[in-house]
Amino acid sequence: MHVIDQMNRQVYLPNLPQRIVSLVPSQTELLFYLGLGDRVVGVTKFCVHPESDVKPKKKVGGTKNFHFEAIEALAPDLIIGNKEENYQEGIEHLAERYPVWMSDIYTLEDSFQMMAEVGRITGTEPKAQALVRELQEQFTSLQPAITQLKTAYFIWRNPYMGVGGQNFIDHLLTRCGFVNVLGHLPRYPEVTAAQLAEAKPDLILLSSEPYPFQEKHLAEFQAICPGALVKMVDGEMFSWYGSRLLKAADYLQGLVQDIGEELGSR
Repeated sequence: MHVIDQMNRQVYLPNLPQRIVSLVPSQTELLFYLGLGDRVVGVTKFCVHPESDVKPKKKVGGTKNFHFEAIEALAPDLIIGNKEENYQEGIEHLAERYPVWMSDIYTLEDSFQMMAEVGRITGTEPKAQALVRELQEQFTSLQPAITQLKTAYFIWRNPYMGVGGQNFIDHLLTRCGFVNVLGHLPRYPEVTAAQLAEAKPDLILLSSEPYPFQEKHLAEFQAICPGALVKMVDGEMFSWYGSRLLKAADYLQGLVQDIGEELGSR
């Protein structure tokens, strides 16, 4: 079977894949959701869901530093990666020897297409299509904030790194009715305290990943923007674009409501 991935690359799969290596945490979880756990032979050290199922799987390095010898020992007949999360040189090296299917995710619609295609190439299309339909229904019901809030979303500290435009998190912020004050900047820009203060956000969101922001960091950002509401958020709900999205719509709706109530009580 010849297929075209989301990077417009042609991938040839001679048979239904039986030995799959996943290089992306959210897509690893999707494979298990589709019932492919027995066929997943390798995952990255960052693939943490579903915890009990991924724990015994062979680890093949990180998302940006593959252990090629470990992958070779697994003899995969399909490797699944992502343009943003993996590194080009490593993917090109693997593609010389194995079928490598790549996703490229900017929007929910991209994620739905990815799920459908992963289902098609793994022989689990009915379950993948049912997942997509359920997610489309959930996100259609998501009611955005009544008042558009100028928002800054942070993923790193020392240096501060925020979420700019043209990425999945920015897309979900928009779906929530939040206006990304860093959206005009590159995808994940470094931001100084002075730049943040100048942007004057109404809302600052501190993600639980990849930097593990905690409650103790709230005051740090509050001092920079005294007028803003500063909140911790579950980073997986904003950045995981596989089956974990089943938890995301309700989480985001609750977040929108909580923020509205907190700002309304000021």
